[in-house]
Amino acid sequence: MEKEVDKSLVEEPYSEYGSYTYADYLTWEIDHMVELIKGKVFRQAAAAPRRIHQEISGRIFFKLYLNLEKKKCKVFSAPFDVRLPVKSKKHKDINTVVQPDICVVCDPEKLDELGCVGAPDLIMEILSPSNNKKELQNKYEVYEESGVKEYWIIHPYEKTLLIYSLVNGKYIPSRLFTLGDHVASSCIKGFVLDLEELFEGLE
Repeated sequence: MEKEVDKSLVEEPYSEYGSYTYADYLTWEIDHMVELIKGKVFRQAAAAPRRIHQEISGRIFFKLYLNLEKKKCKVFSAPFDVRLPVKSKKHKDINTVVQPDICVVCDPEKLDELGCVGAPDLIMEILSPSNNKKELQNKYEVYEESGVKEYWIIHPYEKTLLIYSLVNGKYIPSRLFTLGDHVASSCIKGFVLDLEELFEGLE
């Protein structure tokens, strides 16, 4: 006789009601990526990210990897779980788990076998038609509250970049960068992104 499946391990999470934690998140067996923001479930689109999104992500990751080679800071790309604890690091107490497109973590104490626990130094999100509200509103709030030093938002179709820098616990926006600009990070020494080069050939 087949062993009965424990339904609690495969129960589909619902975003319409309830509140979930990282402990719940670890039990889900679902085919698409989800994120938790203050206990609420956000599903990623079932389809893979668009080609331009992936090209931009790859180009940035490569540049960061070269910049950080042999340094203590490490760069990661999605899927990679970033847990943002509020009161404790226990799985049952964490209700925000995100998968940034790209993140840089400079404190090795924040890295474990499950990903990152605590705020990365730098997070980059590449907008897509289906996730703009999540990136611009929901993630902005938790990144600011958790202490992410820099939050870069890249718009692949408008070919723009905006940086939010944490100053005294609040995000201060940069001007809107576009083609022709060279954009430097204030928290990752030596990292400069040439937007002409970044968006070249992407139509």
